Amino acid sequence: METLKLDKATLALIDAAARMEPTPDLAGRLVSMVDLTSLEDNDTPEKIAGLCRDALTPIGPVAAICVYPRFVAQTKQALAGTGVRIATVIDFPRGDGTPEDVLRETEKALEAGADEIDLVFPYGRFLTDSPPPASKNIRAVREIGGYDIRLKVILEVGAYPDLESLTQASKVAIDAGADFLKTSTGKTTAGATLEAAAVMLTVIAESGLPVGFKASGGVREVPHATGYLALAESILGEGWATPETFRIGASSLLPKLLAAV
Repeated sequence: METLKLDKATLALIDAAARMEPTPDLAGRLVSMVDLTSLEDNDTPEKIAGLCRDALTPIGPVAAICVYPRFVAQTKQALAGTGVRIATVIDFPRGDGTPEDVLRETEKALEAGADEIDLVFPYGRFLTDSPPPASKNIRAVREIGGYDIRLKVILEVGAYPDLESLTQASKVAIDAGADFLKTSTGKTTAGATLEAAAVMLTVIAESGLPVGFKASGGVREVPHATGYLALAESILGEGWATPETFRIGASSLLPKLLAAV
């Protein structure tokens, strides 16, 4: 991902965010913004049960737990009444399904109890300008779920040849009804970067809409998470980031955050 197209002011914000020192208060705040995630092919009910236990930390619950659709009913039952939201992935990880595919997957996930949908943006179609329009996949989720669910659109930032195309994809996602822009699936070699996050956060700011941001894919250390939080608030305002507007998708990060509190 090129950084030369970013202006000096944005590059300065990125540099400051990268150098932000984690503090116990920041670490504790970030715990409440974690989407505790397991999306491995070898996931088992036993592993997911452990994940559900981990979601209820000594300092409070994480924001959500994100699992494959086949584990949604299990997590819903295990975390009932805790405040932890149940997220699942749709058209994952390639984003190459049709709007009809997305609608069917989403309907099943919602029937199983999902509160949040993390939908992979059809970046392949978008980049080749192939029909149907990428926005139709996003609108398919809205058609079946309405606005009672939280829709996070995974842009897969490493797929774009330049910052301009990532900017345009971000705008398409917001215009089609995304509640959150999310960086990555975690299934490609190029995951989240502060440069890509700056682009997405700027588009969110310019939209004037209540759209959140989620960093995922390679966010494994406390300084990484702190950097994304600092960058988000430098662009969208101090105190902007809450579990309703900001998430970190991670698995191995949570115990490190708890150790830093």
